[in-house]
Amino acid sequence: MKRIKRWKEELKNNKLSVLISFIFLITSLILNYVAGSYVDTTNVVIAQDLILDHIPTINLSFLYSYGYAFVILVLFLHPLIVHVRELHIVISQFSLLLLIRSFFMVLTHLGMPTNAIPLNLPVNHLPLAFNNDFFFSGHTAFSFLGFLLFRKEKIGSFFLISTIVMALTVLFMHYHYSIDVFAAFFITYGSYKLSNWFFSKVSKVKISL
Repeated sequence: MKRIKRWKEELKNNKLSVLISFIFLITSLILNYVAGSYVDTTNVVIAQDLILDHIPTINLSFLYSYGYAFVILVLFLHPLIVHVRELHIVISQFSLLLLIRSFFMVLTHLGMPTNAIPLNLPVNHLPLAFNNDFFFSGHTAFSFLGFLLFRKEKIGSFFLISTIVMALTVLFMHYHYSIDVFAAFFITYGSYKLSNWFFSKVSKVKISL
């Protein structure tokens, strides 16, 4: 009972921050949809890739779709259940990275790599699923973001393993270029530090700095 009471108090004390972070999330989702729709209607180029040319194509559609969805679910549920006072930071970190990815998407007009595995699962037909949103790999980036946020907790191991699994999944499915995967680590780290810098100015609450 004490834990539930404390949870309610923390949520109440941070309700404004949570509300603002949700507004930021909705804004990022809208801009991501605009960017994704744009790259799906523009001319694209199919590039050669040294790594993809030398690895087999393996159908890992279940991991690509439902495994990734599970990672995102855990990313939000963990702070919601364990430390709700930091929920707004997680939402904002996710939103900023999504916004940055949307920006890069409209700059890189890459088409599906050669021999990519077709995706026919229901989750791949959602409004936020696009055909040409390659740079950079969201599967890798958002899993790695979870690791950066919670690397000092036990669940950090889950996100580290998920990062490796997601990176290998998109490569073996030939659904991302290798540069999409490698760049995701650097861009995600930069986004993470930028967001931490901002929160250090406006709040005393930080995650795994």
